[in-house]
Amino acid sequence: MHLDLFYNYIRYEKRFSVNTLTAYKTDLLQYFCYVEANGNASFTDVFLIRSWIVQLMDQKIDPCSVKRKITSLKTYFKFLVREDLVSENPMSKIQSPKLGKKLPVIIREENVSILLNNQDIFEKNFAGIRDKLVIEIIFGTGLRLAELLSLKETDINWYENTIKILGKRSKERIVPLNRELQLLIKQYLVVKKCEIFDNNSLKLIVTHTGSDAYPKLIYRIVQKYLSYITTQNKKSPHILRHTFATSLLNNGADLNAIKELLGHANLSATQIYTHNSVEKLKLIYKQAHPKA
Repeated sequence: MHLDLFYNYIRYEKRFSVNTLTAYKTDLLQYFCYVEANGNASFTDVFLIRSWIVQLMDQKIDPCSVKRKITSLKTYFKFLVREDLVSENPMSKIQSPKLGKKLPVIIREENVSILLNNQDIFEKNFAGIRDKLVIEIIFGTGLRLAELLSLKETDINWYENTIKILGKRSKERIVPLNRELQLLIKQYLVVKKCEIFDNNSLKLIVTHTGSDAYPKLIYRIVQKYLSYITTQNKKSPHILRHTFATSLLNNGADLNAIKELLGHANLSATQIYTHNSVEKLKLIYKQAHPKA
């Protein structure tokens, strides 16, 4: 099965993110458990692969998750063929289910601004200032969760007032820092230094003990504070990223510029935000036009 070889390939050659690596490993583990449950049939059997996909769909697994699992298998078998470890790619006969486009869920930018400008919500201690920075930096730069966790203090260029973000597949991009975010980061660094942690992490965002922040911590922070301004179910860091992109588009930013700020490889990934702008235009038209 050569799984270790494949994992090294997607980690070091393809340079997949930690989250993607975890997802691929989970997907392949699930598939090989299915192979074992079916009497250790040939893992290259097209009919076996199809029956696994059918089972996933029968279990009401989210179509996006099913599609990702198919992608994991396609990448895996493509690697095996490239390395002459199998003679034929069974995934060439497998089609992924078609998915309807989902509009990105956002929070109204004015509500986020109200949250960040409220002097009573965030405490004045280290945790409160850090929590505010988490919200402000995602909303102000549009970075991903993994990108936030990997940020170092040295990634900030105070001369240019920019921040260097290490994106997917180790692709770097430079994003400007607005004035309020600059001041908040400086305030946070002063408070962080005064904490005198035993563990002096080089990462920008750390826990109350000074160790590296982790995904669940960021989720808890975002969910806690977004609960003050919205009742919607989805309250994730990615919602703030969507809100960042939509706000830029609504305020006249060029789509290609937004693509670069978000670190998208293709413009098609950025174009989904235009749908939210169209919906806003429809609302404005309905409210303003006498015959709407």
